[in-house]
Amino acid sequence: MESKDMIICRCEDLTRSELLKYVNQGFTSLEELKRITRCGMGPCQGQTCQQLLIREIAAITGQSVEEIVTMKVRPPLKPIKLGVLLAGAEEDGHE
Repeated sequence: MESKDMIICRCEDLTRSELLKYVNQGFTSLEELKRITRCGMGPCQGQTCQQLLIREIAAITGQSVEEIVTMKVRPPLKPIKLGVLLAGAEEDGHE
């Protein structure tokens, strides 16, 4: 496997060559890339891919790793069964 075909985000199957294409189109922040590729939005919520994405963006753009702003994390950080949410709503008097 060539390094350009290396998988960057396993959850969303984003390869390095796809990342390079988007960065070359001007999408250079993690938040932009998250919205256009869904990287960081899979089951791992970016815990597996975020640091790799940061290193790759820095290498492609010439920025330092410290200059790359990390992704915003929005709960839930792990899957929650809908029944749990429904039970909480019923306890609060909402159905």
